[in-house]
Amino acid sequence: MPSDPIVYVIDDDDGARSSLEFLLDCAGIRVRSFASADVFLKASPPLDGACVVTDVRMPGTSGIELVEALKVRGVAIPVIVITGHADVPLAIQAMKAGVADFIEKPFDDEIMLSAIRRALAQQTGSENARAERQSILDRMAGLSAREREVVDGLVAGKANKAIAFDLSISARTVEVYRANAMMKMQAKTLSDLVRMATIAQLDAPQNQR
Repeated sequence: MPSDPIVYVIDDDDGARSSLEFLLDCAGIRVRSFASADVFLKASPPLDGACVVTDVRMPGTSGIELVEALKVRGVAIPVIVITGHADVPLAIQAMKAGVADFIEKPFDDEIMLSAIRRALAQQTGSENARAERQSILDRMAGLSAREREVVDGLVAGKANKAIAFDLSISARTVEVYRANAMMKMQAKTLSDLVRMATIAQLDAPQNQR
């Protein structure tokens, strides 16, 4: 981890910003917050050894647009996006845009801290991040063909009933396959499962070369 890491929290919700600031302060991690992505970009704070935690939906520049804006500026820092329950397709879009992680609201403090520590570790080229990705690929390889089909449907943002229709099985059977996939992938939430599956999809072309 960088010797003097800092986390920039970007959220238009005052309560959410204060809560994250308090969490990071208690964890001994430096933090600075901004009320919008536009204010953050205008401030141009130092980004060496930093990571960003941003809400997806905000007035003005969105969380995903922020990721793109940083890319245009040639800035390569890890960005964690926070998403609501109904934002799985948007979270997938964020992963494909290159975010380090996405976390579903309401989130567990330890899940958030773990994601931030992983993101900060990436700044040092840590082997931990690569090891985690390989572990995800290994777990994904352990899924049955049907479990993988169900996971692919979830990654596409489909509801259980839609997946059931596509696969000509019952919605209850989809739930069983989804539960099995979550257990094998060691996913605590649906959001966690989708995050890991998306990482596996993005890494697949490299591993197939």
